[in-house]
Amino acid sequence: MKILCCFNACLIKLTQHIDFVAPLAMRLFLVPVFWMAGMNKFNHMADTITWFGNAQWGLGLPFPTLLAYLATYAELAGAICLAAGFLTRWICIPLLITMGVAIFSVHIDHGWLAIAAGHTEAHMRLQGFLTWLKTHYPMRHSYITEFGSPVILNNGVEFATTYSIMLFSLLITGAGRFVSVDYWLGRCCHKKSCGESSKKL
Repeated sequence: MKILCCFNACLIKLTQHIDFVAPLAMRLFLVPVFWMAGMNKFNHMADTITWFGNAQWGLGLPFPTLLAYLATYAELAGAICLAAGFLTRWICIPLLITMGVAIFSVHIDHGWLAIAAGHTEAHMRLQGFLTWLKTHYPMRHSYITEFGSPVILNNGVEFATTYSIMLFSLLITGAGRFVSVDYWLGRCCHKKSCGESSKKL
């Protein structure tokens, strides 16, 4: 037990020196996710607004124009802030709200998996099509599967939930040390407050 405690203490001490890497990695992972999502909405804003408001084949949300612009700019601003590590905790809040809307209005009806697999209906249909293609058009099958196995989108909550967990972690921990604007602003504010305190004394 003593040896285990010693190893544990050493591991903790070692990881404390690089504890900024985890939030940095999450930030850099999320940047292209939100930037591409925001730019896709921005470049097709009319379609985005229609999709937000249409109750038959869209989200059926109230105030679709307002919400479409809010979601778009939250994602674009979020990508920029996460890249710089600036206002990280604050920007995580609207991004979490956006993810929550996406989960409960788009993905939740499709279950967990983002990519259809196993015994899902979509996956079985894809496999049936690939079997038919291989039987009747083997050259075309080889062409399609040359660089990997084709997949079909299941559109479940898996990805959105993963992004939400990463955002929640950043909300709690912040952007991390050294490689973030928040860290250096915090140091400057701390030095300033300490300097003012010493002057009062």
